[in-house]
Formats: sequence, C-alpha cells, structure tokens
Amino acid sequence: MTDSRRRSTSTGGDSSLNYAAVGATESPDVVMYPPPGFRTFQASHRIGSGDDRFESASRALMTWGVQRNSGVQVSEIARDQNATYHGIEFDETGRPLGPAEPAEELFSPDGTPFVSAGTTATMRFSFGPFSVKAPVKVVYVLDEPSRIGFAYGSRHGHPARTEQLQYVEKQEDGTVWLTVRSISAPVRFSRGPAVSVLRAAERHYAKRFLTALHPTRTPGS
Repeated sequence: MTDSRRRSTSTGGDSSLNYAAVGATESPDVVMYPPPGFRTFQASHRIGSGDDRFESASRALMTWGVQRNSGVQVSEIARDQNATYHGIEFDETGRPLGPAEPAEELFSPDGTPFVSAGTTATMRFSFGPFSVKAPVKVVYVLDEPSRIGFAYGSRHGHPARTEQLQYVEKQEDGTVWLTVRSISAPVRFSRGPAVSVLRAAERHYAKRFLTALHPTRTPGS
C-alpha cells in the first residue's frame, strides 16, 4: 500500500464491457442519481478496528477475499499490463501532484497477486439450483492511506450489466468498515422470471459480501 493517494483506472472504450457507465460507482451520488434503467445498492458493515485490522482486511479484499469468503468461485484471473492508466497522485490535502508512477505489483503472504486495474476474472455464483458464470474486469482501484478497494464491471457473457465497488476504510475513530456500492440492470434480452432470479441472487450475495471480511467468517460460510 502507498502513503500517497492514487487512482488506477482501466482505459476507457473497452468493448469487452457490456455497459456504458464505466466508473459510475466511484461517486456516492450514483446512489441517488443512477444511470437510466439501473438499480443501485450501498451499505457498510463494521469489521473491526485498528491498523492491523485495516491492513489484514485490505489484503484479503485485494485478493478477492470478499468473493471467496462468500462462496463465489473466482478463476481465470489475468492481469492486463497494457490496459491500465495509472492515474493522478495527490498530496495529503488533495492537491494533484501529477501523473502517478506505475505501482509496484503487490502480493499477499501466500503469493496471491493483488487486484490491479485491468485485471479480468470469471466468477461463478450459486443460488439455489442455479449456477451462473459471470466474467468481469477491474475498472479502477483505490489506494489511499485510509481507504483501499476496487471496482469491477461486467463483461459480455455476464447475466447482468453491473459495476460494483468494494472498499475497506479506517475511520477517524479507528473503526474499520467494508462498503459495497453497485449499479445493476438486467442484460437487454432478460425478461420475467430471469430478472426476478437475478434480483434475488443480487440481494443474497450483497448481504454475504458485507460480512465476508469479518474476523468470525470462514470461507464460504
């Protein structure tokens, strides 16, 4: 993790994504003013307190821990070195310092690479008798002294048009929170029961994601 504030963003105009509002979840205003046809979700859950908790939760988040601890299979992970804009670096007051240097690739203690902008992956969600494959791409990464996270967007073949931001934040009182913010709409050809199942699955996993990094959770529980 860096001491400066930075944003890393996947380059725009990506034809692999199945929605147009790329990066919309970066603004909290999207909850009140979503793109036309999209539903929004935002919630936060306290997952502990202190620097050690913030660091361990950040490491878990950035190695797909929210998904894996929620029973979601994550596979076909690929880092795209050529599809990343490294963003602007800011000082502690928020004043832009200029283009950020490419971030050093980071790994968890077990060697799992941290998520980076442009990373692609395939998630598999199970909901009742249904199992759905959902290809995604990381569209931006947050790396700040007290906030770490990333957002991924849906690629063609995903059952929804969606973008979800997940970040861990240490607040001024030392408490550590996980926040999930998303926009979602059915793919254009979805109708009737398929949309109902999609909405139910989204609600189910939203609840699991929020508690996925709590110290008492075990993978898939």
